[in-house]
Amino acid sequence: MADDRYLMGLFIEENGAVDAVGALGESSFRIEKVFSPVPSHRLADALKVKKSWVGLFTLFGGVFGFFAGFLLAIFTASRWDLIVSGKPVISLIPFLIVGFEFTILFAVFGNIIGFLFLTDLPRSDWRRHYDERLSGRYYGVLAACPAGREQELEALLERQGADVRRMDRDDPPERAAARPEQAHP
Repeated sequence: MADDRYLMGLFIEENGAVDAVGALGESSFRIEKVFSPVPSHRLADALKVKKSWVGLFTLFGGVFGFFAGFLLAIFTASRWDLIVSGKPVISLIPFLIVGFEFTILFAVFGNIIGFLFLTDLPRSDWRRHYDERLSGRYYGVLAACPAGREQELEALLERQGADVRRMDRDDPPERAAARPEQAHP
């Protein structure tokens, strides 16, 4: 929303981030993003992350690739006047090899396209709500609230043990990083 305010809760321990996600889920505040320096099943469970659709992109890419490879082999064999000494020009076994290779190729393409599509990548504004410490040892929970309720959200995050940072949407990342309240300890 246009008048939303963004606050980032920084946690050293995973437990604090998991507790904050649970508390935010029960409140009226909205969780925008959760950052973790390592993969965390506990955070994924607290966020109630649904199964990804990337696998379907991979499956459809593989199926498409198999038929594309098979049809390419048939097309090229039928376009050239091959001397096969009475054997069938279109034979199953050699063409299955080409179909298999195209299956792998297009499954990878489908996987990459699905990943990029479902994660909205590439994004040029990724630094807007990011703190460099999240790449190291900190866990981060970015939450949004309507203007005027920042104190409530800040108190909720601090009760969970967070070091709270304000992440104003209209500040460019360079200016937001230079603000005194954003200074690193």
